[in-house]
Amino acid sequence: MDGAGWSRSAGTIQCRFSGEMKESAMPHVIVKLWPGKSEKQKTRLADAIAKSVMDIFDYGAESVSVAMEEIDPQDWKDEVYQPDILGHPERLYKKPGYKM
Repeated sequence: MDGAGWSRSAGTIQCRFSGEMKESAMPHVIVKLWPGKSEKQKTRLADAIAKSVMDIFDYGAESVSVAMEEIDPQDWKDEVYQPDILGHPERLYKKPGYKM
């Protein structure tokens, strides 16, 4: 355990809350999207993703984080499509219906 109350073991992170150790997995979901969506839309999406992760993986709300990364349309091919989609097809569980 480090001085901040965290310890790591295979596949999990343990953190101390109010003097207790609580084991929890820490899924962090990053959504890459074009700019232009409202804060309300991004919040609704983050809430829906977090709820799905909690329901499907049986995690508590304290275990899940969701980030939004806005990518300009002119940068999409170089920053997302080539490295994330073409570069790692084995990671895709939902493939896009477009090609660049």
